[in-house]
Amino acid sequence: MEHRHLIAILRGITPAETLDVCEALIEAGITLIEVPLNSPDAVTSIGQAVAAFGERAEIGAGTVLSAEDVRAVAAAGGQFIVSPDTNSEVIAETRRLGLASYPGVFTPSDAFTAIRAGATGLKFFPAEVLGPKGIKAMKAVLPPAVPLYAVGGAAPDNFAEYFAAGCAGFGLGTFLYKPGTSAAQVAERAAAAVAAYDGGKTQ
Repeated sequence: MEHRHLIAILRGITPAETLDVCEALIEAGITLIEVPLNSPDAVTSIGQAVAAFGERAEIGAGTVLSAEDVRAVAAAGGQFIVSPDTNSEVIAETRRLGLASYPGVFTPSDAFTAIRAGATGLKFFPAEVLGPKGIKAMKAVLPPAVPLYAVGGAAPDNFAEYFAAGCAGFGLGTFLYKPGTSAAQVAERAAAAVAAYDGGKTQ
């Protein structure tokens, strides 16, 4: 399954909202969906989303802080793990279980630690602090095959700058969803993100 490198971060979502919001995202063209583990009953939401949309989207977990969390997500059918930090134990357990690993990095040391531990891609977080210039400088020394994601400050109006810096994609949190956002609002915002992503990729 081919996916845009756009990860929807549904922090704070509840199991009751999950299916409607996921449907809205998928219909708009965002098929990488992350439920942070500090959301209410997150593993239940992940399991529901996998059961309903596992053939149309990849469902994963964010804010994953331990190998035990990785195992819980894998047991629920999750397909990728996103963490806020560079935790080699989390990365190694993620890869051992056959899931994709996207650890948070901020420095060259973080980035190379993550790569050596087996990371699938790198989440530059918070991107608004590093900025496109900081990411571009680091990309110059990183293996070109490792995809980079800007998270924390990336939005449709600055995708082009991050693409120019060498990013493959983005994680979008409050732009797409925060508690209280309706599925209809998510659909509208997701469509705007997809249009900006597709436009930026073709420039």
